[in-house]
Amino acid sequence: MFLIKKAKKWVEIPTFVPMKIQLYQIGKTSFSFVQEGEKIYGDRIRRFTKFEQVTIPNLKKSNKLSEVDIRKKEGEMILQKVSQKDYLVLLDDKGKTYTSLEFAQYIKEKQNYSSKNLVFLIGGAYGFSEAVYQRADAKISLSAMTFSHQIIRVVFLEQLYRAFSILKGGPYHHE
Repeated sequence: MFLIKKAKKWVEIPTFVPMKIQLYQIGKTSFSFVQEGEKIYGDRIRRFTKFEQVTIPNLKKSNKLSEVDIRKKEGEMILQKVSQKDYLVLLDDKGKTYTSLEFAQYIKEKQNYSSKNLVFLIGGAYGFSEAVYQRADAKISLSAMTFSHQIIRVVFLEQLYRAFSILKGGPYHHE
């Protein structure tokens, strides 16, 4: 908010608050090259927009749980973190696929026409619970191939950086 003087009276005017993009992910990575990639691309993305990575802790004693129970418990933790105001996009093999140019356009549309935070979610090793699927606003697939939930972090961050580079007319993307 800021104030302007209008007819000898100060009036509050709402300021534009740019959309924040967040990447939610389950568990810390044990791979140093993934950590390095996350840092490199996270820093690059922050040059263009407000960006934050949120790591949801791994479940304790998960080796005693079934895959269904793991998905359910992870889903509960995810849904506690995601606000109703967030636009939640699952990174899921059943989602819509985009070229890099199409994904850049997707990001532009979300930033131009939404006041919500844009939250991308990488699930755990066993995917998402049914409750998370029901809460999701969209699903995006990065490939028809399956990637580990740790490796996909760097793949996604690179594509997000590429999208901003395309939108800003940078030299990173060649078409």
